[in-house]
Amino acid sequence: MAELLDALAVDRARLTRISVVVTGSNGKGSTAAFCAGIGRAYGLRTGLFTSPHLYRFNERVQVDGAEIGNADLARLTSRIGAAIAGLSARRGEQFGAFEALFALACLYFQETTCDLAVFEAGIGGRYDPVRLIGALTTCVTSVDYEHVELLGHSLELIASDKSDACAAGGTIVYGENCRSLRPHLMEYNRHREVTPLFVREQIGIENEVASTSGQRFDYQFGNHDFRSLDIGLVGAFQANNAAIAITLFLLWLQREHPREAFERIEAAVQAGLRETRWPGRLETIGHDPLAIIDVGHTPDSVRQSLASLKAIHGAEGWILVIGVSSDKNADEIAGALAPSFDTIICTRAHHKGADAAVIASVVHAANPQADLRIAKTVAEAVEMSQQLAVEQKRKVYVAGGLFLAIEYATVARGGRAQDLKFF
Repeated sequence: MAELLDALAVDRARLTRISVVVTGSNGKGSTAAFCAGIGRAYGLRTGLFTSPHLYRFNERVQVDGAEIGNADLARLTSRIGAAIAGLSARRGEQFGAFEALFALACLYFQETTCDLAVFEAGIGGRYDPVRLIGALTTCVTSVDYEHVELLGHSLELIASDKSDACAAGGTIVYGENCRSLRPHLMEYNRHREVTPLFVREQIGIENEVASTSGQRFDYQFGNHDFRSLDIGLVGAFQANNAAIAITLFLLWLQREHPREAFERIEAAVQAGLRETRWPGRLETIGHDPLAIIDVGHTPDSVRQSLASLKAIHGAEGWILVIGVSSDKNADEIAGALAPSFDTIICTRAHHKGADAAVIASVVHAANPQADLRIAKTVAEAVEMSQQLAVEQKRKVYVAGGLFLAIEYATVARGGRAQDLKFF
C-alpha cells in the first residue's frame, strides 16, 4: 500500500498533517460525518472517506459534502487500476477493493486541496490501510465482537487492533463503551507513547435531551465548554459520537492551527452538528404508517438502537421486520431484538442475507410467543409489513442488518433491491 501511494505521488507527509482517522465497531460513519461537518462549518475544505455506501458508491468519497462525480471516479479508478496492475505484476501481490478505494480517496483529497480529511477505517486499524496515514488524532468509537477471526476473540484484542491506527505520539479518543477496557488500554498505549482520552471521563457529556427529531447535550473538554448543542440524528449513542467528533476536531485544530478564537470554534461546532445528516441510523422512511430503519448489524449496536427507539417512539405497537447477513451472529442479534416484539416478519436480504427460515428458527427460540411470519423477499416483507401496520394501526421497525434496512427503504420508495450495488 505504501508503494502504491508513492506510485500515485500522494504526499504522505501532508496527508498526515490534514487527517484524522475514525475506527471502532459501531458509530464510525456518523462520527466521521459529524467531524467533517464541523470542519466545513469552520470554513475548511473537508474530505470525507467512509464505507460501506448505502445507496450509491460515490457516497464513499466526498469533499465539502458533495459526492465524487462519476467522471472523476472513473478517471481515478483507471489511474489506480493501472498502478495496481504494475505493482501486482512486479511484486506478485493482490489488492482488495477497499485498499484501491482508500488510495483513490487520498489522491482525490490531494487533487482537491483539502485542508482537513476525515477517514473512516475499514474492519480494524492494525492492518487497515488508514494506518499508512500516520494520523496523530484518531478515535475508537466503540468496541463489539466483530470479525473475530481477524481481530481476535476478546474485546481487549479488538480494541488493541483498532487503536493501532494511531501513530506513536498521537492521541486516541475512546467512546463510552470502551471505559470497561480502560486498564488494558492505558497500559497498551503507554508502550506506544499514545495518549488515551475517554468520553465521560476527560470528555464530559451532560444534560442530554432526546426527541423524535434529534437531541441536545452539553459538552466539556479542557477549556471548551459548549452548552445546548443540537444534533439532527436520533439515538442516545449519537451524543457519544458527536462528543468524539468534537474532540477529534479540537485536537486536530490545536495541533495544526493553535491560536484560533474560541467563539469561532464554538460556532462551527454548533452549526456542524446541527446540519449533519447521516442515513440509516433510526431513520424515518415513512409516516403513514410510521416506518423506521436501522443499519446496525452487531449485537451491541442493535441493542442500543432498540433502546433509543423505545425511548423516542414508545415500546408498544411495533411490527419488527428482521433479517441478518449470513456472516453475522444471527442468534445474538435475534436474541437482542425478538423479545421486544409480538409480531415479527422474518425475511432475507438480496445481498448476503441468511435464509429467512433460518432467521425464523432463531427468532422463535428467542420469543416463542410472537406472531411469526416469513417473507421470502424484502419486497414481500415491505408489502406484508405495510399492510399489517395499516390494518392494525401499528408502526414498522426494520432491523438486524445493513443490507436489509437499505433494501427495505429502497423498495418502500419504489425501487428494487437487486438494483443496489454494494460491492
